[in-house]
Amino acid sequence: QPAATVSSLAFVVAGLAVLARRGTASVTYGLLVVAVGAGSLVAHGPNPPWQAYAHDLPLATLLAYVAVDAASDRFGSRLSPWWWRVVPLLMVPVVAAGPSVSTGVQALLAVVAVGLALDRARIRPDLRRSTIVAALLLASGAVLGTLGDRTSLCRPSSILQGHALWHLLAAAGLFRLAPAIGSTGTVTAQRMPSRPESA
Repeated sequence: QPAATVSSLAFVVAGLAVLARRGTASVTYGLLVVAVGAGSLVAHGPNPPWQAYAHDLPLATLLAYVAVDAASDRFGSRLSPWWWRVVPLLMVPVVAAGPSVSTGVQALLAVVAVGLALDRARIRPDLRRSTIVAALLLASGAVLGTLGDRTSLCRPSSILQGHALWHLLAAAGLFRLAPAIGSTGTVTAQRMPSRPESA
């Protein structure tokens, strides 16, 4: 699958660009994005017997990380990193159960991650633009990738391939989301009406 293999490198490039930001949260997020690209490269390129684990585990972990990061900020309490660190372990039997089960779990994680990110953006105007643009890129990629998988674009040897377009748009979306990752807001206290000074 030459197009899907080469386009997997878009995740690696996006992850390295995130790492260049040098923020604490950017390191973990950037490494996870790079891991997604590496796993996708393995799956669409050499395609060894363990390719499903290389592809699905990093992606599920990244989605869980985004969800936990957004929830921590949204609800004002730092959630334990174990909420996302256990995901690759939990995904091992899920991947072993078959592609349909793994895809279903990843879709659920994606819905939760995007939902929490958008909810955070709703109350954080400073993150709204980057989050919405990222969501639009990811949604467009998902639609094009799904349509491509069900049309003549789904030809492994083709240069123009729906899944490759998904890789490019998803990588761009993940890069665009980076400024929101690790961001924590401050609750703005409501101003109480000032009392008139006593004479």
